[in-house]
Amino acid sequence: MENQTPNPFENNKPKVLLATLSATDRVEFYKKTYAHVAGGVLVFILFEYLLLQSDMIVQFALSMTEGFKWLIMLGGFMFITNYAEKMTMKSPDKNKQYLAFGLYILAEAFIFVPLIYIAAYYMDSGPEMLNQAAIVTLALFTGLSAVVFLTKKDFSFLKTGLTIGFFIAIGLIIAGTIFGFNMGLWFSAGMCLLAGGSILYQTSNLVNKYSTDDYIPAALGLFASLMLLFWYVLSIFMSKD
Repeated sequence: MENQTPNPFENNKPKVLLATLSATDRVEFYKKTYAHVAGGVLVFILFEYLLLQSDMIVQFALSMTEGFKWLIMLGGFMFITNYAEKMTMKSPDKNKQYLAFGLYILAEAFIFVPLIYIAAYYMDSGPEMLNQAAIVTLALFTGLSAVVFLTKKDFSFLKTGLTIGFFIAIGLIIAGTIFGFNMGLWFSAGMCLLAGGSILYQTSNLVNKYSTDDYIPAALGLFASLMLLFWYVLSIFMSKD
């Protein structure tokens, strides 16, 4: 076999923004992106199922919701989120991007263990509630995504508001943990609005931010927003049970 000298500039090819391409190329990118989002949801369901089969993991996850341990778990989740986002955006290696995406999905599955366990085994409606929350979440996600594609509006202006909103939310969560007060239904509703804004922003970025090779980081951003919405939609259903 003939040896070839690697080209050091192979991975430094200029990126082609999606906005500059034809409609056919953009549709192909959208298909790849949403296929990866759907794949992420299926992997999440698999991971969640496997984690819930282990009593040790379930009890450990439940114990991490107590007091300051919850802040530690949130801090670890935010660290993994930051790592996964940087890895998918900066590394040209698709294997590393998939690894980062998979790590993020696993982190999501673990942090969901207490919520889904309580919803499934301690709430009267149980699995029915989970199905209803999932349907509402997917309907909202689809509707918000359709708004972007149909109006072709650039929602990048939401970035500042979303950043401020998430910092306020983190502050409220920390304060609630320290002083022991429940966030309540209004907080969950507010977080649903933030998650909805994030979906609009992330969907808008598909055209205005990403290049043709960025379908994995694009999928990660959409998946993260989808799971945030699902968390708080499920929380609202649980508060009414």
